[in-house]
Amino acid sequence: MKRISTGRLGVQQGSKILFSDFADGGPMWTGHGPRESRHKVEFAEPFSAAPSVMTAISMWDADTRSNLRADLSAEKITREGFDLVFRTWADTRIARIRADWTAIGPLPGEDDWEVDGN
Repeated sequence: MKRISTGRLGVQQGSKILFSDFADGGPMWTGHGPRESRHKVEFAEPFSAAPSVMTAISMWDADTRSNLRADLSAEKITREGFDLVFRTWADTRIARIRADWTAIGPLPGEDDWEVDGN
């Protein structure tokens, strides 16, 4: 469990079209086997510690001739941002994906200070 001991709590949200592979014959539409689409997300303002990040597919366009296989996650989460990662595998054909995200975490305050270790 992540405990936030401050009264300063921040929420940032966003939405991103990760790819439109049907338009240009990209790997999510034409490929087979394991495939990944990774995108760096930078927060508008940094948190004081790494936030909790939730992801969701908000739009997808997929071929119905095969099983739909999808994995959407947030990886490498820091105070400044994270990687938004979509994966699929086998014969799944994904034309395009839009992903939404919400980050919730502590905000820095004007009374906060850091001691330089040098």
